[in-house]
Amino acid sequence: MAYLDNIAVFVRVVELQNLSAAGRDMRISPAVASNRIKELERYLGVRLFNRTTRQLTPTEHGRAFYDGARKVMDAVTEAEAAVSALSGKPRGTIRVTAPLGLGRRLIASGIPEFRERYPDIEVRLRLSDHNVDIMREGIDVAFKLGVLEDSSLKMRGVMECERVLVAAPAYLARKGEPATPADLVSDGHDCLMLRYPGVRELVWSLRIGDDWVKLDVRGPYDSDDGDVLTGWALASHGIINKPRFEVEPFIREGRLQVILPHNPPPPVQLAALYPHKNYQDQKVRLLLDFMADRCQRMIRDVLKAP
Repeated sequence: MAYLDNIAVFVRVVELQNLSAAGRDMRISPAVASNRIKELERYLGVRLFNRTTRQLTPTEHGRAFYDGARKVMDAVTEAEAAVSALSGKPRGTIRVTAPLGLGRRLIASGIPEFRERYPDIEVRLRLSDHNVDIMREGIDVAFKLGVLEDSSLKMRGVMECERVLVAAPAYLARKGEPATPADLVSDGHDCLMLRYPGVRELVWSLRIGDDWVKLDVRGPYDSDDGDVLTGWALASHGIINKPRFEVEPFIREGRLQVILPHNPPPPVQLAALYPHKNYQDQKVRLLLDFMADRCQRMIRDVLKAP
């Protein structure tokens, strides 16, 4: 098992491109992770990584070994899943990712309940509004608000989510309430944008009749954390474009006001993405079923609350 453990650490270091991150992911210290890599290098008689103060990149030997090592770990995972299915006791580790706001509101709070039902399944959750490379980073399930773009992944739709434009009443009193989508640009409104490396679209699409118009909106603030944008909107710094379930409590309290209700942004799909092979894994199917049902109930409860 020691050799297999060393291979597992090596695979995660390659995928995460960072020794400390791989250690955290596997719940071991960076020192232990480093020792396991050194043991593997001694056994193989080659150097697997080029090390600098800032980077840890696979050598030619490391890249060659990774291809086979990844297949070994996938085979072990599949074998464990087959045994779990036969025994009726699902076990193992699931790596899950989700955007910050969605993850905090819907996913993270459900993991303890999932663990109560299936105590032998460990869930390792990573929340980020950045694009996560699901295949490279070994993610089992990614919950996203968006559309399926990578054909190498399967998608399970959870539900379609309405989006709205909202701003604080104090902001609208100061800047004026836009009467048409064009007013967002012509009146110089402060639109709060979600921006991060790799984002493709920095425009807002709004419905006008049966058509959609794209607006090149501007604003003095942007962030890679959607909850930061909500905080700025609550503080009267601008207008945000959000899934309604995320801001409905503030709308109900009067702290945020829907603007341009007849020209909404397009709805966004809440979905779970996962590699094709993962759906054969019982623990992944159990998590998908549990979280899909829970997300649907929680969003509907938020939107129906008095």
